[in-house]
Amino acid sequence: MTQQEQDTTVHAYNSLDYVATDALERDQRQSRRIHEPEQMITTIDPITGRDIDDLEGRPYIVDGNVVMYFESEDTRRQYIEMPMDHPVPLPDNPYGEGEAEG
Repeated sequence: MTQQEQDTTVHAYNSLDYVATDALERDQRQSRRIHEPEQMITTIDPITGRDIDDLEGRPYIVDGNVVMYFESEDTRRQYIEMPMDHPVPLPDNPYGEGEAEG
């Protein structure tokens, strides 16, 4: 066996106790794209639930790093006027504090 063969890492992928020892170049640092996207675009109207194919001239809202498109100005206005809290009051849990209901 030559010196080069002795210094070469051999990966036994079919071994039951295989542990990868060499990280790939792309895995050397954590990806920011997965956890902190720069810009998110949604093309599904949140009021009608329909997908919008042609975004040209469609009304939209920019909220932080999210761009939300709407089918019409009417659905955009409905979304803006929607109350932030749940419209139907939920019952209190009389049996215990912090317990999940259901």
